[in-house]
Amino acid sequence: MSMAVTGMIAGMALGFAGYFGGFGAFLLVAALGAVGFVVGRFAEGDLELGDLFRTRDTRRDRR
Repeated sequence: MSMAVTGMIAGMALGFAGYFGGFGAFLLVAALGAVGFVVGRFAEGDLELGDLFRTRDTRRDRR
């Protein structure tokens, strides 16, 4: 399935949730869609758990 078709299906799901369930349902569907996207990328191997929880190196050479 192409990314355009996937995006269209996601947009339609958000539209139906917003129309029938209100703004709260719209936000819930959007949040669960984002979680599903991250889990799917993790399952495919495109994303590693360390990428999400990597700490920043705050030490910089101040000269």
